[in-house]
Amino acid sequence: MRALRHLWQLARLPDDALAFAQLSGRDPVFASTFAVGTAAQSSIAAAALGACELGHTRGVPRQAVHVDMLHAAIECTGWFSLDGRVPEIWDKFSGLYRASDGWVRVHANFAHHREGALRLIGLDPARAQRADAERAMLRWKALEFETAAAEGGLVATALRTFDEWDATPHGRSVAAEPLFTIDRVGDAPPIALPPLGETQRPLEGIRVLDFTRILAGPVGGKALAAYGADVMLVNSPHLPNIEAIADTSRGKRSAHVDLREPQGRATMEALLADAHVFLQGYRPGGLQALGFGVEHVAARRPGIVYVSLSAYGAQGPWASRRGFDSLVQTAMGFNHAEGEAFGEGKPRALPMQILDEATGYLIAFGAATALGRQQREGGSWHVQVSLAQTGQWVRSLGRVPEGVGHERPAFDPWLETMDSGFGALRAVRHSAQLERTPAAWSRRSAPPGTDEPRW
Repeated sequence: MRALRHLWQLARLPDDALAFAQLSGRDPVFASTFAVGTAAQSSIAAAALGACELGHTRGVPRQAVHVDMLHAAIECTGWFSLDGRVPEIWDKFSGLYRASDGWVRVHANFAHHREGALRLIGLDPARAQRADAERAMLRWKALEFETAAAEGGLVATALRTFDEWDATPHGRSVAAEPLFTIDRVGDAPPIALPPLGETQRPLEGIRVLDFTRILAGPVGGKALAAYGADVMLVNSPHLPNIEAIADTSRGKRSAHVDLREPQGRATMEALLADAHVFLQGYRPGGLQALGFGVEHVAARRPGIVYVSLSAYGAQGPWASRRGFDSLVQTAMGFNHAEGEAFGEGKPRALPMQILDEATGYLIAFGAATALGRQQREGGSWHVQVSLAQTGQWVRSLGRVPEGVGHERPAFDPWLETMDSGFGALRAVRHSAQLERTPAAWSRRSAPPGTDEPRW
């Protein structure tokens, strides 16, 4: 409860609402020396309770929200299967490599990242095998490869200890920033929302444009959809996706819009006119270059809640650097600390991509909180979250030594099977149980471009 209270107070929400939170379970729930269960439970509880608090602002009574820690942690593994097949989430070139003086983690799930990394180490992507890459990486120093990859727009990072991360300029910058920020960025009257009945989910009538592709952002949009929001996942037809979209697009419309084209920009203007939340997780400056940065969107749709997701935060020397959960874990010291605690002689990843997952639920929490402020105070609002800031928070939750050797829990009690546009989807039920208006995904997940880009 302490972790949830911290999130609630950081958002400046009323303490009396916390009486409606019911949390069960305790760490460890997975084999980890970090409080991954607490991070999962408290971020999910914050998102659900925050949505209910917005419902209360809209005139309905508060309701109890129960989150079991084990269920929350299993949900944050992002496990799913399609037609009985569990997709392989990692490309064969993704992962840890020994360098001449340490370790490097490479993210190679997208072809352009994989091919770029292989060329950087001097290999032909058409012929290279994993063993070739491992031998070639031994010629590099870890920090030199990290720097060269960043300069080339690739995604790789050197392994650091916590002390080494803390000593970097960016480590100091992240430590000085709050977990998330919610700032007023423009003037506007409160936007009139549709009336909300006591039997309706708390976010019904809220329209969300979801411009995200990789895990954290899509999880945030999925949570908003579970609590009743009308979420439109907007993909560019020229960009790839990962198979997790089958899980993370539950409850969403799924449309194609190409912002590089005049027609696409006109379509987005029309969608924006009736939207309440604009959620984006593209590389820093990406949407701004296309005319849909926070200032432009707030000017075109006064009263909007604009949510920005980044890897390393909005401040500091790495603010524009690309990154994913696995890389942030490696850069910040988690992999070194976990490997040391387990005594395996090599770095060890956390048992789930908890930085992505918790950040996703913080996105939903921040959006609901900002919508409440918009209703009470007016204005346009900017919510900013990052994987690195979430990592700093997870670290602050403390260590769980008894997590070493903890057995993997059974997933079956928490799974459900449903139809999807990708096949028979078996995935984890949502772990936040709302007493009066149960969370639910009213639309099946579907491939990008299935729906027309209109409300």
